[in-house]
Amino acid sequence: MFNFLKDKLKSWFKSSEEKAKTAEKEKKKPAKTIKLKQVKEKKQKKEKPKKQEKSQETLKKERKVTEQVVQDIKQEGLEITTPEQRTEELLYPKEEVKEQPKKGFFSRLKETFISSFKLDETYFEEIFSELELILLENNVAYEVVEKIKKDLKQELLGLEIKKSEVQDKIKQALRISIESLFEKPFNILEKIKEISKEKPAVIVFFGINGSGKTTTIAKLASLLQKNKISSVLAAGDTFRAASIEQLEEHASRLGVKLIKSQYNSDPASVAFDAINHAKSHKIQAVLIDTAGRMHTKASLLKEMEKIIRVSKPDLKIFVIESITGNDAIEQAKIFNEAIGIDGIILTKADVDEKAGTTLSVSYVTGKPILFLGTGQNYSDLEPFDKTRFLEKLGL
Repeated sequence: MFNFLKDKLKSWFKSSEEKAKTAEKEKKKPAKTIKLKQVKEKKQKKEKPKKQEKSQETLKKERKVTEQVVQDIKQEGLEITTPEQRTEELLYPKEEVKEQPKKGFFSRLKETFISSFKLDETYFEEIFSELELILLENNVAYEVVEKIKKDLKQELLGLEIKKSEVQDKIKQALRISIESLFEKPFNILEKIKEISKEKPAVIVFFGINGSGKTTTIAKLASLLQKNKISSVLAAGDTFRAASIEQLEEHASRLGVKLIKSQYNSDPASVAFDAINHAKSHKIQAVLIDTAGRMHTKASLLKEMEKIIRVSKPDLKIFVIESITGNDAIEQAKIFNEAIGIDGIILTKADVDEKAGTTLSVSYVTGKPILFLGTGQNYSDLEPFDKTRFLEKLGL
C-alpha cells in the first residue's frame, strides 16, 4: 500500500557517500596504471639485447618502403601516428567521460554545504520543486501542495542548518506539515452509544456510483455487532438495479433487519420507515443506503437534500474510492458544500499506491477520515490512523 509514493519520497533520503567513494577510486586508477606501465617499459628496455647496426643500403630500402606505406595511408585518408604518440597514448590514456548517476535530492543538497548554510528563498524554491512534482504526480490536490510549501517555508526559510542536520530537518518539517492535513477522527462507536441513550443514531451514507457504499454499510453493521450495538439497514437506493437485493443479502448474512420498498419509490420514505422501526424496537443505529449521485447532477443532489430533511441524520458519511485521484477530491468538496459531511470512509485503500486522495480529502473538506476499506470481507474496515499512514509513506 502506498508503495509508489513511499519509494518516491524515500529517493529524497538516499545517501551519496558510496557513490562518492566509487568515483574517487575511479579517479585514482589512471595514475596507478601509468606508474605500472612506466616500470614495465624500463624493465623491457634493460632486457632488450643490443641490435646489430644495419648497413646504409638496408636503411635506404627500409626508408623507401616506409615512404611508400605513408603515401598509401594518406591516400586512404587514415591518420598517421608516430611511435612516440602511441607510447604517450599508452602511458597517459585518456579517461573515459562516464555519465554520473543521478544523485538523490538530499545528496545534492548536502554537497552544497560546507559546514552550515542559511536557507534563502531562491534555494528553497529550488529544493521544493522536486517535492512539488512528486506530490502532483501522486494526485495530491494543488491547494494541499501549496499548504505544504507554505509550512516548509515557514519552518525552514532563514534557518541556519548544519550539513549533518539537513536530511533530518527537512524530513521532520515535511512530516509535521502532512500530519496537520488530517482532521482528528471521532470514535463512531462511542458517538452512536451516546446518541442512542435518547433515540436511534441515524447515519446516512452517500457518494457517487460504484464507490462501495453498500459494502461499507455492511462492514460497519458487522463492526457494530462485534461491539454489541444493534442496527437496522435501510435500502434507500431505489434506483440502481439489484441494489436492494445486494443490501438484502448482506443483511441476511449478518442477521440484521432490512427495511426496503419497491424500485423507483421515494427513498426518503424508506429512511423514515427505518427510523420508526428502530424507535419501536429500541434499535440503537439506523444505517441508510442511498443511490449513487454524480456530483455534477444538481437534481440528484436536491433529492439527497430531501432525504436529509426527512431523516435528520446524526451523521452524514461520505464514501469515496481512494484510487479516484483528483476527481475524488472535487466530488468531496461539492458534496460537502451541498449536503455537509461529518466523516469520510475511503474504500479500496489496499490497492492505492499513490495516496494522493488520502493526503488531500480531509484538508479540502475540513472533515476527518474515519475508516479505510481494505478488502471485501466484513472485517476489512480499518480505523484511520495518521501515524501509521505516515509510516507507510516513509516519514
